[in-house]
Amino acid sequence: MKIVYIYPALTTVGGADRVIADKAGYLAEKCGYEVYVVTAHQNGKPFFFPMSSKVKHIDLDVNFNEQYEHSFFVRGFIYLKLLRVYKKRLSALLMDIKADFALTAISRDIDFLFTIKDGSIKIAESHVPKKFARNLHLMQRRGFLYRIVGKIWTKRLERSAKKFDAFVVLTQKDADDWSSIRHCTVIPNPLPFYPEKVSTCKEKLIISVGRLYEEKGYDRLIEAWAIAAPKHKGWKLYIYGNGELGDFLNGLILEKGISDSFFIVDPVNNIVNKYIESSFYVMSSRFEGFGMVLIEAMACGLPVISFNCPVGPANIIKDNEDGFLVEDGNIQQFAEKICLLIENEELRIKMGKNARENVKRYNQENIMKKWISLFESFKKTSLN
Repeated sequence: MKIVYIYPALTTVGGADRVIADKAGYLAEKCGYEVYVVTAHQNGKPFFFPMSSKVKHIDLDVNFNEQYEHSFFVRGFIYLKLLRVYKKRLSALLMDIKADFALTAISRDIDFLFTIKDGSIKIAESHVPKKFARNLHLMQRRGFLYRIVGKIWTKRLERSAKKFDAFVVLTQKDADDWSSIRHCTVIPNPLPFYPEKVSTCKEKLIISVGRLYEEKGYDRLIEAWAIAAPKHKGWKLYIYGNGELGDFLNGLILEKGISDSFFIVDPVNNIVNKYIESSFYVMSSRFEGFGMVLIEAMACGLPVISFNCPVGPANIIKDNEDGFLVEDGNIQQFAEKICLLIENEELRIKMGKNARENVKRYNQENIMKKWISLFESFKKTSLN
């Protein structure tokens, strides 16, 4: 069986990057499928997450980053020009590979992939809740033209999604939001690891992992830590990530007077070790398609605290059992839960054990069986 994953570039610490690398590797290693990962603009950069040597990588060398730093109209012209090149190169490649399945993570190809007559079954998988697809919530804050573009993109996305052979989402809540698509399937993300060694939950360290973008809500986490930190000297909170808001967030840390206990550091390849060194995990996101970092931390025996943002955390966290779900945006309550875990070592240890046990439902074998079943259902249909 030939499978092609199509993605812009696998260069960040993002959850989708890890999931695609892990799924492609599993299908190539464990199932013996012929698997390709096709990127638009890897630009010679290495994958942040390791890729199986059995997976074939092809970069189309269409650098969409060229459009940035231009005015709105110039950017639009450059984007359309690059999109035509991208479509031409991707179409030619798929016609050459003749894959059984072509999968997109709702990127630039969402509007035309289903039109390519290469014989492959087309599957779109969404890693972002429908409400926040195309980063519409960010565009709404950038002026009238961006709001218009965001609305057009969102409507086109829904029309395009209906034309795929299958549409895969990460949670039932998101599936309900995509109720107009009859062929919508729920398949959560798989656990990338389940280490033998786990956290003792006894160190004075708190961890968060993710890109420094607005949707991750790290400004909210800084606000919460500014409330909790003065009561708990010696405790430290680390964010492992980088991104466009780095300078702003570091400025906010200084403003709040917590630079001796709140640190933003670059992503690391040995993130498992950092989880294990910590005592609990905090997530301040404004939205999450799923929340890969939550299940990663739980697999390492960490209790977790998260805002009950749309749509992922509530599907993962069992409130008061393996972590806490905090009213979305309630900074004071978030700080109180941080304090509660800091002050109760026995509770941390108990919740950490529960977290490690409860997260087993996302083990790789369980989740990949769902993907294989989806692929095989199409093969059976074609035989009939």
